[in-house]
Amino acid sequence: MKDEKTRSLVDQQSSNSATQGVSRRQVLRGMMTSGLVAAGSGVLVPGSSLAFADTAKGTRGGKIKVASQSGSTADTLDPAKGSGSTDYTRQYMFYNGLTMLDESLAPKMVLAESFDTRDAQNWVIKLRKGVNFHDGKPLTSADVVYSLNRHKNPKTSSKVETVAKQMVEIKAVGTDEIHISLETKNADLPAILAVSHFLIVRDGTTDFSKANGTGPFICQEFQPGIRSIGTRNPDYWKKGLPYLDEVELFSIPDEPARVNALLSGDVHLINSVNPRSMSTLMASPLARVIQSDSGGYTNLVMRDQLGPVQNPDFVLGMKSLLNREQILNIACRGFGTIANDQPIPKGHRYYTSGLSQREYDPEKAKFHFKKAGVLGQSIPMVASSAADNSVEMAQLIQLAGQQSGLKLDIKRVPADGYWSNHWMKDALGFSNINPRPTADLIFSLFYQSSSNWNESGWKNDQFDQLLVAARGETNESKRKQMYGDMQVLVHDLCGIGIPTFSSINDACSSKLGGYKPHPLGGFMGYMFAEQVWLEV
Repeated sequence: MKDEKTRSLVDQQSSNSATQGVSRRQVLRGMMTSGLVAAGSGVLVPGSSLAFADTAKGTRGGKIKVASQSGSTADTLDPAKGSGSTDYTRQYMFYNGLTMLDESLAPKMVLAESFDTRDAQNWVIKLRKGVNFHDGKPLTSADVVYSLNRHKNPKTSSKVETVAKQMVEIKAVGTDEIHISLETKNADLPAILAVSHFLIVRDGTTDFSKANGTGPFICQEFQPGIRSIGTRNPDYWKKGLPYLDEVELFSIPDEPARVNALLSGDVHLINSVNPRSMSTLMASPLARVIQSDSGGYTNLVMRDQLGPVQNPDFVLGMKSLLNREQILNIACRGFGTIANDQPIPKGHRYYTSGLSQREYDPEKAKFHFKKAGVLGQSIPMVASSAADNSVEMAQLIQLAGQQSGLKLDIKRVPADGYWSNHWMKDALGFSNINPRPTADLIFSLFYQSSSNWNESGWKNDQFDQLLVAARGETNESKRKQMYGDMQVLVHDLCGIGIPTFSSINDACSSKLGGYKPHPLGGFMGYMFAEQVWLEV
């Protein structure tokens, strides 16, 4: 791409095909509200800028209760430390970001009025005027500089520290302009800054016992692991929003209990609905199911003595043990698509089709297990309903292991506390990865050697070098080749098994208006609060 002064965003491809043969899965899915499939991320090319459009059309007033699948004493109001859908949802209630991601995963302006670059390395951001924090202080460039810089401070313990380090200089130019210089070119910066961790807090904020943001709701109560209550911000800068007077958010980790709470009218909205519950919800006139395909996945994680660093043969054996069709049809009840141990789904602009589909092969698995020296051993495999469909997946993998002479002992642990007590701590377990808007974010957060969320502890210098080079490559064919090479490395060498890509399944009261699917994650990409209303 050469010296083009003004180009607008973005590849916005999408939508499920209705032209394929009809199956039981498609009939079920066809009965639901379904939405856009993410086909690619929004990429700004040199000279790009964006605009934001307000839309307000719902009914004003009312209070709703929302039940999420996760919650713990580690819940936080600090966007930098958010971990999981409940944190992200809570933080979007109280804060805004510079940008947001729409249903096609393209970045749109929010607190930023414009976002410009000529070389994908040096960026100029101009802020929207007339925006105030909940304490009445006006939003300025100092707030943005503080919010972004704090991610680079190790004392912050930011979940996106490795991503934020790309921004080598962040400076205010007057009260409404910010200049950002990146270590290397990255055309995805506007999409990266749309992630919830980069929501904007007030300059100098260190106390996050209560939220002080610019968002649609004001924090009235926050009790970690118990509940959060937000009331409508009467001075919200988006005209006519939000519609609701109050949102109460809390967790019900047990999925059947969450479904029953919705059907009994105790809550208005739930996320992470198990496919087994779909028929019950669809049969009720009190509920509506919202489903969309996504790039999220439940993955098998192999770490430490069973992981790629110490035991690559065990990793290859387990990947050959994944019966993907069976996992899709039984564990996921057909709600999802087949994956191939690469974290970029088909339809994504950077998906590489050069990898042969890894097939279920118990004999190949047995060969690798023998080389790994694990045949005859009893190996614990930790699963929990906290990781969607992982219990069912574990049972199928256990049965498949018996065909290869591998003994897997399923350790089912409670959903409450799973992410703090087991995730990235067990040698063999499961995780849920929410969809991310760009290939760079997926790889940076979960596969880069230095990432805090490098789940399998995998370290590969070639991968890390390709990741940095791809960020600044504006030649699309070269960039796609780099991301393709990274997918091959993950597929062949990383201790992550990805059998399927997930469907995002939410359910809401039939009285809740404005609720739509979003490929980024449940709860409308965690941003439902300012967009929904109660029907009168």
